[in-house]
Amino acid sequence: MMTFEELRELDSRYVVQSYGRNPIAIDHGHGSTLYGVDGREYIDFASGIGVLSVGTAHPKWAAAVAEQADRLGHVSNLYYSQPYIRLAESLCTRSGMAAAFFGNSGAEGNEGLIKLARKYSWEKYGEGRGTVITLDRSFHGRTITTLAATGQDVFHKYFFPFTEGFRRAAPDLDSIRQAAGHDVCAVLVELVQGEGGVLPLERGFVQDLAKLCSDRDWLLLVDEVQTGIGRTGSLFCFQQYGIQPDAVSFAKGVAGGLPMGGLLVNERCRKVFGPGDHASTFGGNPVSAAAACAVLDILDDETIGKVEEKGRYLRGAIEAMDLPCLGKTRGMGLMIGVEVAEGSSNKELCAALNQGGLLSLTAGPGLRFLPPLTITKEEMDKGLAIMETVLSRSKGAHHG
Repeated sequence: MMTFEELRELDSRYVVQSYGRNPIAIDHGHGSTLYGVDGREYIDFASGIGVLSVGTAHPKWAAAVAEQADRLGHVSNLYYSQPYIRLAESLCTRSGMAAAFFGNSGAEGNEGLIKLARKYSWEKYGEGRGTVITLDRSFHGRTITTLAATGQDVFHKYFFPFTEGFRRAAPDLDSIRQAAGHDVCAVLVELVQGEGGVLPLERGFVQDLAKLCSDRDWLLLVDEVQTGIGRTGSLFCFQQYGIQPDAVSFAKGVAGGLPMGGLLVNERCRKVFGPGDHASTFGGNPVSAAAACAVLDILDDETIGKVEEKGRYLRGAIEAMDLPCLGKTRGMGLMIGVEVAEGSSNKELCAALNQGGLLSLTAGPGLRFLPPLTITKEEMDKGLAIMETVLSRSKGAHHG
């Protein structure tokens, strides 16, 4: 096995340096406990940025991947295969949506939502009604089009000109009405804004927005890339808001560590895409789809039902620490944001936690924790103990 120094040297020589990597090399793990190449233990409160929904090396997930890889690795969407069909049935029956399209990533799922809305509107109203309203502090992906949809200027630098057809609004109905015009076809929202700082939208606003979209025949598009697949305490976050969107994107946690994304549509949007309108070479890949079927089997209603309780436990314990560097917590389920006090740096605190053995994330100006949904109480307590020890002594932990 290569040492960390050898890995870092090869990375710097052969890999585009577009990531601010932590000086940690992970070798293996189980559940929410990971181990570095040096054997050091880490508690995982990041889950690969919300991807490892059932933790690392879950035996049921690993068996499903190995069995499918041994049977059929790829065949393309020119043919039928069992895994993607089983997965579509499971996602639709558990979400109340009508049909699924599979791709590879969250950005690809969101691109699909945008294409869907524009084709729906074109067929019904003709040209000139293709604008999508998005919200301030939103994040929808790294492609040129999903960056154009993203409501954070910090992600926009260097990459102009952007795709046209987006208009931003604040998360309130008056702002959306002001942004509206004859050219609007859809509104795209994250119900909990992840990269923006783990900011849940108000339930009343979301329900009023759903009615406005219905009244004006705009599609209501929900980006569930980070909130979906049990993360907030229901299979999809929209199920806690009392709405039924026209289309929903998903990715991250769906295949438990393998690349997969896509979208679900309701009954009226089922036939918007016809043959040739949209495609993805690797979409519905048999191995990724088999992995996702295993994830959904593991994340049954009982397991997802415990997510909210685990989130409450973690948030309560973090606030009870009363650390001077941290403020209030917020979020839903196991999607947790923690405010950072003035005079402290979220990047410094996150780096200190990672070095101290607790894998963590930032979001907006705060910290973000996205543990595997299967995390045990023992693992949560280990992570909390590391947090208290590290942040009590961290140089970024005090005012001034």
